[in-house]
Amino acid sequence: MRVRPTLSWTPADDLPPGTTDLEPVVEALRAGGVLVLSGAGISTESGIPDYRGQGGSLSRHTPMTYQEFVAEAAARRRYWARSHLGWRTFGRALPNAGHRAVAAFARHGLVSGVITQNVDGLHQAAGSEGVVELHGSLERVICLSCGTVSPRRELAERLEEANPGFSPAAAGINPDGDADLTDEQVGDFRVVPCAVCGGTLKPDVVFFGETVPPRRVELCRGLVRQASSLLVLGSSLTVMSGLRFVRLAAGAGTPVLIVNRDPTRGDRHALTRVELPLGPALTTVAGRLGVTVGDAAA
Repeated sequence: MRVRPTLSWTPADDLPPGTTDLEPVVEALRAGGVLVLSGAGISTESGIPDYRGQGGSLSRHTPMTYQEFVAEAAARRRYWARSHLGWRTFGRALPNAGHRAVAAFARHGLVSGVITQNVDGLHQAAGSEGVVELHGSLERVICLSCGTVSPRRELAERLEEANPGFSPAAAGINPDGDADLTDEQVGDFRVVPCAVCGGTLKPDVVFFGETVPPRRVELCRGLVRQASSLLVLGSSLTVMSGLRFVRLAAGAGTPVLIVNRDPTRGDRHALTRVELPLGPALTTVAGRLGVTVGDAAA
């Protein structure tokens, strides 16, 4: 499954309208067996902007593509400079009420699994287990030559040593952990090679234009087939890697419910789309189900 570099999507005029009625979501969770599919919108309340919502990062930032990354040393230098700076801020983000609600639903046996399109690790930090990271994780780095996978913190330390004093002021941080820097701010940032073979290092995430590992795709398809319903949280479903699971569920007659403030490419396949902020909405749902959502310090 290739993540196509689809950077924009215009909603059709005939999409069903959104609602503020949370009862279908409550009833789906009460029945259990709900598979969660989350996108960047669930992390906005943690201070990480989404791509396409109000104030989304695509208005100022074009994500790196796999083709550009592997083809150009200058592109890799620019990426790693921006990502290294963004990592410091990204790593300080904490799970919000939406992440904590999903984890609480799972603890009460209402959620059968979580597939996330995000690379921030916030579902796991909130306590969710067995999360399928569809697009990988910024916590890991992979060598494109020898395949060695290593912790991101190790690379961060090596980049700190290679670029002492590198701390430009970024205009913003993006959902992929990339900081907004000018070419002048990137300057002569030094990229370090794989410590094992000297090859090219890449974050263990699926860039736009890159293929999602087939085994991961099949795992997700299996989870969709087994689910009683599919609950989409904070995703515009613009990228086909997430949309196809909505289509798979709808095609099998599995109810699809979406909580997203803006229209999505999956709306015509959905039983409902709730137009509410995710944290407050899921906290309200939890209250109706008698599920306690821990606070940020828990």
